[in-house]
Amino acid sequence: MRLQSARTRRLRTRLRWEIGIVLALSFGASAVYAIVSIVERVTRDTALASQTATINRPLAERPEFDLVYQLLGFAFGIAPVALVAFLLWQGPRPHLSRLGLGAPAGGGRLGWLREVGGGVGLAALIGIPGIGFYLLTKWIGINTTVVPTELDAYWWTVPVLVLQALKAALGEELIVVAYLFERLKRLGVGPVATVVSSALLRGGYHLYQGFGGFVGNVIMGLVFGWAYLRWGRSVPLIVAHWVMNIVSFAGYPLAIALWPQLFAAAT
Repeated sequence: MRLQSARTRRLRTRLRWEIGIVLALSFGASAVYAIVSIVERVTRDTALASQTATINRPLAERPEFDLVYQLLGFAFGIAPVALVAFLLWQGPRPHLSRLGLGAPAGGGRLGWLREVGGGVGLAALIGIPGIGFYLLTKWIGINTTVVPTELDAYWWTVPVLVLQALKAALGEELIVVAYLFERLKRLGVGPVATVVSSALLRGGYHLYQGFGGFVGNVIMGLVFGWAYLRWGRSVPLIVAHWVMNIVSFAGYPLAIALWPQLFAAAT
C-alpha cells in the first residue's frame, strides 16, 4: 500500500512537471508574454482603444523570403502539438482517442461529416456574436483594434493565412483542451475546474489584444470545454476554430473595404 502511494506521488509529480514544460513551450509562455504586453499597453499615454494588435505580420521585406519564413513558422509552430501527441501516444491503446481524435462514433463518411458540420455550427455560435462583442469592447475602450493580417497581397497570401489559421486551431484545441483535459483528469482535477482552468489560459494568452480579447476568449474556452466534455472529440473544435480564423484572417481586407470606420487600424 505504501509502495503504491509512493508510485502515485511520483506519477503526479511527473505529470505536473510535464504539464509545466509543455505549457512553457507553448501557450503558457504566450500567456506570460501577453500579460506583460497588456501591462505595457495600459501604461502608455495612448488609450487602449487607439492601439493596434497585429496577428500576422510580414517576416521579411522580400516576398520570397517572407514566404519561407511564414512556412517555417507554421512547421515549427506545430511542434508542441507533435510533442503532446508523442507524450499521449506512449500510453495504452487507443492512442488517438486520448486527444479526442481517431474514428468518430459510427465511423464512415457520415461520422466525419457530422463532426465537420458540428464544427461549422460551433463556429457560427461563437463567431457571429464574437464580432459584436469585439466591436462593443472596442467602443467602450477596453480592447485594441485587432488587425488579423498585415501581409501584402501575393499569390501565396491566402494559402499561408489558411495554414496559420490551422496552426492556431491545432495548437489551441489539442494542447489547451485535449491534452490538458487528459492530464488534469489523471491528476484528479474535476471537470468544472478543468474547463475553467483551460478557459482562463485561453483568455490569458489573448490578453495582448486587450481586456475584451481576454473575456471573449474565456467565454469561447468555456463553450469549447463544455463541448469537449460532452462529445469527447477534438475534430469539431479544430474545425470551428479553423473556420473562425480563416474568416477573420482572409476576410479582414473585405471588412476594411465595407466598414472602414469599424475595422480599420487605429492611426
